[in-house]
Amino acid sequence: MFDIALSALGQVMSTGHLTFLVLGVLVGLIVGILPGLGGIAGMSILLPFLYGMEPAAALGMLIGMVAVIPTGDTFTSVMMGIPGSSASQATVLDGFPMAKRGEAARALSAAFTSSLLGGLIGALVLSIAIVMARPLVLSFSSAELFMLTLFGLSMVAVLSGRSLTKGVAAAGLGLVIGAIGTAPATGEARMTLGIDYLYDGVPLVVVAMGLFAIPEIIDLLKRGTAISNSTPLGGGWMRGVRDVLGHPWLVARCASLGCVIGALPGLGGAVVDWIAYSHVVQTSKDRSQFGKGDVRGVIAPESANNACQGGALIPTLLFGVPGSGSMAVFLGGMVLLGIQPGVTMVETRLDLTYTIVWSLALANVVGAALCVLMARQVARLTQVPFVYLAPFMVMIAMFAAFQASRSMADLVALIVMGAVGIYMRRFGWPRPALLIGFVLAPGAEGYLYQAVQFYGMDWLMRPGVIIIGIITVVSVFLGLRYGAEVSSEGASDEADQQTRGRQMAFAGVLVAAAAFCLVESIGLSFLGMVFPLTIGILALAGALGVVFSIRRGQVAEIHDDDATGAVAGAWSGRELYLAVFAALVGLVWLIGFVPAMALFFPAFLIIAGKARPLNAGLLTMGAVAFISGITWAMTLRLPEGLIPPLLF
Repeated sequence: MFDIALSALGQVMSTGHLTFLVLGVLVGLIVGILPGLGGIAGMSILLPFLYGMEPAAALGMLIGMVAVIPTGDTFTSVMMGIPGSSASQATVLDGFPMAKRGEAARALSAAFTSSLLGGLIGALVLSIAIVMARPLVLSFSSAELFMLTLFGLSMVAVLSGRSLTKGVAAAGLGLVIGAIGTAPATGEARMTLGIDYLYDGVPLVVVAMGLFAIPEIIDLLKRGTAISNSTPLGGGWMRGVRDVLGHPWLVARCASLGCVIGALPGLGGAVVDWIAYSHVVQTSKDRSQFGKGDVRGVIAPESANNACQGGALIPTLLFGVPGSGSMAVFLGGMVLLGIQPGVTMVETRLDLTYTIVWSLALANVVGAALCVLMARQVARLTQVPFVYLAPFMVMIAMFAAFQASRSMADLVALIVMGAVGIYMRRFGWPRPALLIGFVLAPGAEGYLYQAVQFYGMDWLMRPGVIIIGIITVVSVFLGLRYGAEVSSEGASDEADQQTRGRQMAFAGVLVAAAAFCLVESIGLSFLGMVFPLTIGILALAGALGVVFSIRRGQVAEIHDDDATGAVAGAWSGRELYLAVFAALVGLVWLIGFVPAMALFFPAFLIIAGKARPLNAGLLTMGAVAFISGITWAMTLRLPEGLIPPLLF
């Protein structure tokens, strides 16, 4: 095993692997800087670029990104007081007050150093876990693997906040979407509506970006401001490093907490920073400066959230259970590369597992170094109005979505999933629950089919199945008890009649989707029917539960903030922006991707961004040159449109 680890280190240090790892780190830093995007949307953008890549290099790029997002999001947390992602919420409490008194450099330096050390500890824990868990993983059969998928679904209880019914309905809808296509056991078509595109199922890239990237882009556009105000960095870079080195046990304790919490599916970045922050407050003698600019309030959460990535990789790699939403996308990336997580990762692909471990450690070192080197330039980037960045992000999202299956239907599906994501976000539905249900659906059905085929109904009495079942029940219980403190998208509140009607309409659409799944499953053979029938009942029960909650007046609309001060319940700018993006898809279908972007960019920048025509033209030329260069370099293809082939 030691020889394999050394061989993997040599692979990681090769020029090609380092190049892709650094590329992933750079993208991760950019995603971290843009508040609200987070790892799910960022990793979804990278997925299409994995096709045809060597697995080790591709995983290096993904690991490079996921490892440093909790580092890059520190910029907006400290300089603006807005967390770049859920993993940096607690950093705001002391980091932003430090920046306001001229100690932004000290806060950033302390954050980067503690992130580096926390990430290295997370990689060390992951390497130890691989050795210790190897005998256990090798003893698993399809029955235990099916139970592990159920355990992964149990994280829905944590992600649901105060509304378990919304979590169940969201996860059920994710399972329904994941079951679209042909049944693995019989090859029968399910819920395809006769559309050829759906026979292979909806691609992960489309689902993830539709749920997360499109809603966040629109939400940032609605704010109509720059990412950050002008906050000077000040001095104190070395002082921040000394602050971290002066609290080694604090870093070790919080990083250990991060590893443990990351390894528990469903928790991860949603709570790890708050737990670490609570720990440092409770264990400190002098608590007077917490919340006012105490550097320990920066060190603790930043140590924990980077170590959390190493912990989250443990269930993802060894059991095929995503430890977080971003790990669900990472799991999908492994499948795209032909890598099956679980037994194979410790039996026949141990070299690849150690490559991931070394990549995680190296990515944290590279990420921290780049953050220090690029701090002043990044500080200027955060002052750019988001309306100038939005068209670039929309272009990349559509480019990435099209590479999923090279069909225009990918872009249509992106807009449809974007609409679902917008209203799930607006009405307080936990989007990660849907994504996790979608990712786990194929594995759950396949493992269940194999377990029944190999063991009959005796698979329920296997010791491993019983143990995992007990753990799952405990996980659900803890999720119901503490989930309200974890998730912000599942909160409930009172609302007026108009808002209630719109929530009822959205819930009604999901009821119809679940009912359609049930109707479609009835006409199938037994093996093709069991799974969609079960998940259809689950989704329908959750959706009807939400309907009854809305009728009682318990609804949620926690993300209806509008910079223009719209009246509560009134339609906001979300629908307008979504319509613009849908029109852009239609334009791409007619004239092709590059010509459509050449028209969209200047029009959007001039109308929405009030940019000067010359500046809009230069930005358009840069964007078109960039996407054309990427397409040529990676030998990819873009939509040609209906009209150009008729003219030439």
